[in-house]
Amino acid sequence: MSATPGQTPSQTVGPYFAYGLASTQYGYPFRALFGAELAEPRTPGEPIVITGRVLDGNGEPIPDAMLEIQHADASGRHVRTPADVAATGFRGFGRMGTGTLPGHAFAFRTIKPGATPDGQAPHVDVILTMRGLLSHAFTRIYFDDEAAANAKDPVLAAVPPERRATLLATRDVQPGGVVYRFDVRMQGDAETVFFDA
Repeated sequence: MSATPGQTPSQTVGPYFAYGLASTQYGYPFRALFGAELAEPRTPGEPIVITGRVLDGNGEPIPDAMLEIQHADASGRHVRTPADVAATGFRGFGRMGTGTLPGHAFAFRTIKPGATPDGQAPHVDVILTMRGLLSHAFTRIYFDDEAAANAKDPVLAAVPPERRATLLATRDVQPGGVVYRFDVRMQGDAETVFFDA
């Protein structure tokens, strides 16, 4: 008998995040630490909604994906402490599953991030988890109305030019406010660019 156990096989995450990570959204009787609202009405900056769907290789929406997003505030600073959140009402981090909105969409209410001091364009970091993935996937959301900043962004510059459009959210001004549309395509035509970390 070996005293050193071997590595166990990987397995997919299953749909369990609905219960453990997004409980409020899915109607479970306990509070989730994070939700789809990253900002309060008093938070400085332009209020926006980032919405879209996670699509499979056939272009069909995936009903049991979960997205986590994180981004800087309107000044380009990241939340570091609970005092930062208390001062502005901006949490900087959100989490939402695709199982409760019509069309299996996601929708985050936040503020538009500013460019960061290290020269990165306004962007949102995204972690995607879903049934069938052995490990979560990383991507980014950039904004199509930030062409000048996007042209200087070092991460976006590392992406082949013909694939950069898969990282751009499209701005739409609606009666209720500004909405950015961003679909995550897991495979197939116009597959979203994913990063190693």
